[in-house]
Amino acid sequence: MAEFGMRCYWRCLQKRGSVPWCAERRESSRTGVKMAVRHFLRDDDISAEEQRTILQAAMLLAREPRAAVQALSGSSVGLFFEKPSLRTRVSCEAACVNLGAHPIQLRAEELQLKRRETPLDTARVLAGYISLLVGRVYQHKLLEEIAEARSMPVVNGLSEMFHPLQSLADLLTLYQEWGGDLRGRKLVYLGDGNNVCRSLAVAGVMAGMHFITACPRHHRLSGDILPVLRYLSEKHGGSFSQADTPRQAACGADVLYTDVWSSMGDEAEESDRVARFAAYQLNEELLSVADENAVVLHCLPAHRDEEISAGVLDGAQSRIVRQAHNRLPATAALFLFLLAPEICENLAKA
Repeated sequence: MAEFGMRCYWRCLQKRGSVPWCAERRESSRTGVKMAVRHFLRDDDISAEEQRTILQAAMLLAREPRAAVQALSGSSVGLFFEKPSLRTRVSCEAACVNLGAHPIQLRAEELQLKRRETPLDTARVLAGYISLLVGRVYQHKLLEEIAEARSMPVVNGLSEMFHPLQSLADLLTLYQEWGGDLRGRKLVYLGDGNNVCRSLAVAGVMAGMHFITACPRHHRLSGDILPVLRYLSEKHGGSFSQADTPRQAACGADVLYTDVWSSMGDEAEESDRVARFAAYQLNEELLSVADENAVVLHCLPAHRDEEISAGVLDGAQSRIVRQAHNRLPATAALFLFLLAPEICENLAKA
């Protein structure tokens, strides 16, 4: 499989005269020829077909991490993290290393965005040094301002609005479970209608899934995301709904998903949230009303016996560890899609 993946890679290089796409991109900037720059700030920044391509490529990379070794050789990826991170930071760095790119840490105190210079000016300068920027930020608007420069791809490593890198890993885990076709599957999310929930809803509906939330009334998805979900449901054959009770939502589910009840920034009200969300725990009783072959997901970190029981987290139907591991191939496939699309497409077809 490794040799097959490498043949795909080298065939792409031969088509382009042995010049990687990322090198051509730098050359084009010197000659004044503009090439399209794509961003991944939210899950619907890509089409459903592109989502499938990325996930199919990720399936190969999960089986054979060296299938695209050196595909991004000569590229550098900037990692700008305002928030603490374990899975996102390590998976992004490892993806860079596996693809031959060089990760560069950018500290907030060094960039001083909006204090020393505008995000637009910063982005224009950074584009001369790096091929792609991953940002984990407090305000989604900051990523949008950086992306406005259109000088390099910008990837959302988490914002208060979306967490699209996580949802790619989530869908990859389900692709592995059911052979790459998620249409008609029932995906249930329990707990807080946060950034993870929002991304998962968009990505799941794009994949043709029936997405159902069970959240306390004041923590449900609301606002601008609702018409987006309705439109995507009609376009891709999925659906979106919000159930009144966890048991109602979980009945017959193919996937039960949860997240912590207090996200970063909500710690001050953690005790109140525990009481408010207690009925929404993902536990053995709730799992018993789901489909007998249902799988359990959690984006981690988990608070055992709070939003999920320890027995379910560690149980036979849990795919949580694999889901966490899938952050790496999903991220690597996305980087290829943004910087070396022909290689990504060839891996998807392999």
